[in-house]
Parts: sequence; structure tokens; C-alpha cells
Amino acid sequence: MLYDIVIIEDEIDLGNVISEYLKLRGFSVLWFKTATAALDYYSANQLDNKLVIVDVQLPDMNGFDLATDMVKMNPSQPFFFLTAHNEKQDRIRGLKIGAIDYISKPFEIEELVLRIGNIIKKFSGNVKPAAPAKPGFINIGDIRYQKDQLFVMMPDGREVSLTVRESEVLDRLAGNINQVVKKKDILLALWGNDDYFNGKSLEVFISRLRRLFKASEQVSIENVYGLGYILKVK
Repeated sequence: MLYDIVIIEDEIDLGNVISEYLKLRGFSVLWFKTATAALDYYSANQLDNKLVIVDVQLPDMNGFDLATDMVKMNPSQPFFFLTAHNEKQDRIRGLKIGAIDYISKPFEIEELVLRIGNIIKKFSGNVKPAAPAKPGFINIGDIRYQKDQLFVMMPDGREVSLTVRESEVLDRLAGNINQVVKKKDILLALWGNDDYFNGKSLEVFISRLRRLFKASEQVSIENVYGLGYILKVK
């Protein structure tokens, strides 16, 4: 069976509430109570990039380490964290690993469902496996961007995988090459609000893309102080 959502949460009551509520809303759900069980399943099964929800505080492994192991197996895996803490350092750490979102406990179950629904609509992969994906490259200077398959082809021919959020940010910039894209507009479009933490999250993804583009002689991302970013192409 292909699942829409995989939950890794050791709190029985919370895991049961999330799982059952999502099922009532029409999602198929697979729930693990330990990181070990989740990793064993993940390493042996193709999840087709389904959404993974990871609790940070698990009994047998830190949720950050678990997510890191999953990303090593599948760099384009979409996931987000649940945590009882809302500290800046934890949020930044999770986002650096590649998390799409970060939700602090306690939370409203309906808010969680709405966020999940938005992510599922965008990234559940409604492409039928039997139909091979077309190339669909977008040329950005000497870099070729494959939006649908979440990777870029570098000038030396290397294919570098992107996370879902990295691809979203690059997509906003690539649609406005050599033009200022306002930071606020990116935040509202991708995160839904432009608060401090989301602003820091965006900076993390911009930094990762900027490091990637150092291999290019034609492409760079520049800051426009107090306004936003420019994807410059020579």
C-alpha cells in the first residue's frame, strides 16, 4: 500500500489522535512509535516521496538524526518536525537538514491538517509511475533546473538533488531572473506569513542555493538590503 503520510511519534495519545483524524479526512497513514522501526521500514520500502512527520524527541534517536538518515537515502524526501520546544536553534537546525515546516506542541489539529493538505497537494507526486518523466529542464545560465524531479544539472554535468523547499525558493527566483524578488513576497507565498522565524528559514535556503551556485560562472544570488534577492544570470 502507498501511504500519503508517515508519522513518527512516540506519544501514544498524540500519535493516535493525529493518525485517526487524518484518516477521517481521507488520508492514508502509517504510524511508527520509534525511529528504529521507521528507519527499518524506510530503508526497505519506496515511499514515493510521501510526506513524513517526525517528532524531534523520540525514545531511541533524536528526530534530527532520523531525518538526516532519511535524507541521505532520499535527498528529495519532504518532511517536517513536531516538537515540544520552539527554540530558534532547533528551528534552524531542522531547516538546515531540509525540513519543509516545523510545528510546536501543543498545536491545533486543524492547523496541522491544513498544512499537511497544502503540502500533499503540491508534493504527493500525482505522476503515474508507468509514465516516464519528460526532461522539462529550465535553463538558468549554465545551470539546468529540473523542477518536477527536484534537481539541478551543474555546468560540469553533475546532478545535484534539491529539497522541496529549495526547489520552491529557486522557482520563485528563476521566474524573475535579473529582477528583485521581495523577501516578503517569497515568505507569504511559501510560508504563509513573514514573521522572524520564517525569515530566518528563508535565509537558510538562500544560503544553500548560493553555495550551490558557486560552481557556476554565470549564476549567482545577490541580496538587496532591506528588500529581497536577485537571481543574476550573465
